[in-house]
Amino acid sequence: MNNFMLDSFALLRFIQKEPGNEPVKAILDDVQRGTVCAMLNVINMGEVIYTVQRRFGQHYKLDVVMNIGRLGIVILPAPNDLVFRAAELKAQFALSYADAFVVASAMEHNATVVTGDPEFRQVEALVKILWV
Repeated sequence: MNNFMLDSFALLRFIQKEPGNEPVKAILDDVQRGTVCAMLNVINMGEVIYTVQRRFGQHYKLDVVMNIGRLGIVILPAPNDLVFRAAELKAQFALSYADAFVVASAMEHNATVVTGDPEFRQVEALVKILWV
């Protein structure tokens, strides 16, 4: 089974129906069919939550949080060993701390990162990336 690690960038594109949301929609359709696994680290879930609340308000944020669960996205925890790996990545690359969690989680789960954030270009040698 193929594993996909969603970056908040990609998930927000899907939620807001912005250009580039089609690959994310296709992955989530495949999740519903049981042919792939889509994951989101809890740190990146936090990014989605605060971004949606800032842009659209509290009520819409609650809808988004409930719908993420219904989409079949696996929310990954941030145990200490993952925090340490993300910190090492942050020290080595000019990534945001949250993006370092995406990379560390993708490495741990042998997952393809789904993003449109150009920050990830510098880690293409570490993880597979599906650009949206």
